Amino acid sequence: MSTDLFDDVPTPDVAWFPDWLSADAAAQLLARIIAEVSWQQDSMFTPAGKVPLPRLTAWQGEPDAVYVYSGIRNVPSAWTPAVAELRAAVQAASHAPFNSVLLNRYRSGADSMGWHADREPELGREPVIASVSLGSTRRFDLQHNKTRVVQSYRLKGGSLLVMRGRTQAEWRHRVPKEPDVQSERVNLTFRFVMPR
Repeated sequence: MSTDLFDDVPTPDVAWFPDWLSADAAAQLLARIIAEVSWQQDSMFTPAGKVPLPRLTAWQGEPDAVYVYSGIRNVPSAWTPAVAELRAAVQAASHAPFNSVLLNRYRSGADSMGWHADREPELGREPVIASVSLGSTRRFDLQHNKTRVVQSYRLKGGSLLVMRGRTQAEWRHRVPKEPDVQSERVNLTFRFVMPR
């Protein structure tokens, strides 16, 4: 009886659908969402002081879906039409309810998101977070907290990545800078925030 040397390598609890939307549908949604969403550039506190986030963001959802991360208190705006349509499709594909969404707009490869995990108490112990990518392809890394094993995905426009189970507790994730990327990417991470 042989033993696979890789049996003990951890893997995140994710479902990945690289071609969830057609290229045409993804391009149309990107244009609609960029136009209809009120984008802002928040700031976060770091050891060096308050600095602007290296991307634009928006928060939409049900009125009681208030979400706090990195010292930023997000009070939801109402669902815009394209985002509401996408939410319904994502809920069906993920078999999970979502009452809010964080939208991140990466204007080029110079915009990024550092290592973090979505472990805020209002998300619950094993949150389901469904991530839809529109626009340019960007790398998404998941790193295991103990082993430092990294699982990377190339998230292209129209892809859906669903993180669930112990993923937020045992892994952290990021979108690194990619200087060669010149075009925009919008990422929508749908989640369920427990009302405060």
